[in-house]
Amino acid sequence: MALQLEWSLGILFLFTGIIIGALLTYLWWKDKVPVLRQDAIDRSRANLGGQFAEQLAPYFPDFPYSPNELRWLGKPIDYVVFKGMDHNDLQEIVFLEIKSGKAQLNEHQRQIKKLLGEKKVSWAEYRVEEKVTK
Repeated sequence: MALQLEWSLGILFLFTGIIIGALLTYLWWKDKVPVLRQDAIDRSRANLGGQFAEQLAPYFPDFPYSPNELRWLGKPIDYVVFKGMDHNDLQEIVFLEIKSGKAQLNEHQRQIKKLLGEKKVSWAEYRVEEKVTK
């Protein structure tokens, strides 16, 4: 009889613990979820706004390059600018990253900027065998 009472109390305490744990978890998440959702919405808006700005920036009146001289890469750099291409007189090639708001360069972009500063840029050509293209 005493063993049965111990088991009954053990099961009662177990279910009480589960219920209290579930209640505490609910109360914690109840306040947390709206904040997390709003944060996700804000980040999404900022991301979409940045992507929107990247695509429209070349058509802003104060944009320093001709939109016709841009080639979109997207990642890791937004554009490559072939300055002078409009006049068939290439003068400079610019790697252009467009940022808005408080956006910062990511790690890959910082590395690319560093390599460009160190003039570690080269030209390469890959030639496909003629039999492949026939």
